[in-house]
Amino acid sequence: MARKRAVCVYCGAQNRVPDHYLEAGRAFGKLLVDNDITLVYGGGNSGMMGAVANSVLTNGGRVIGVFPEELRGLEAEHSALTEIYVVSGMHERKKMMFDFSDGFLALPGGFGTLDELFEMITWRQLGFHDRPIIIYNHKGYWDHWVKLTENIMKEGFAPAHTSTCYNVVNELEGILPAIFGKNL
Repeated sequence: MARKRAVCVYCGAQNRVPDHYLEAGRAFGKLLVDNDITLVYGGGNSGMMGAVANSVLTNGGRVIGVFPEELRGLEAEHSALTEIYVVSGMHERKKMMFDFSDGFLALPGGFGTLDELFEMITWRQLGFHDRPIIIYNHKGYWDHWVKLTENIMKEGFAPAHTSTCYNVVNELEGILPAIFGKNL
């Protein structure tokens, strides 16, 4: 049996965010299920992470969570996923999520999301992978990040071709075509 397509999602785990972010997470979860795509993510049950995962589960989809042992007690672990892998640390988590995924999506999030996003871009820039990386710029959330990355390249701290390592998408409906192209 062929492996199902899977998207790794990086996003915030905070509940204290405006509801439109959680709604965007739920809408993306439904979009994954409607297209028979597995969610791979960090295994949490709060914030956008929980909103996406719970939407996928509620709509009958498949969710793979990778939760680091060291976050127990700091972050709410999801207890009802299709598959959950508890790993020793963050590096193992990121590597396992990478291994399970066909592409990567950054939804709005905090410093952990930035860490994961920058690592995937760096790996792609260095030629360690060629999988698509998408940034969903929900309501302009990533506008300042885009300016920062443009400045990094303009000032010579990254080669100009780094901008081809990722795509910024402003509409929810553009995410999956940006990852899977005509194979959607």
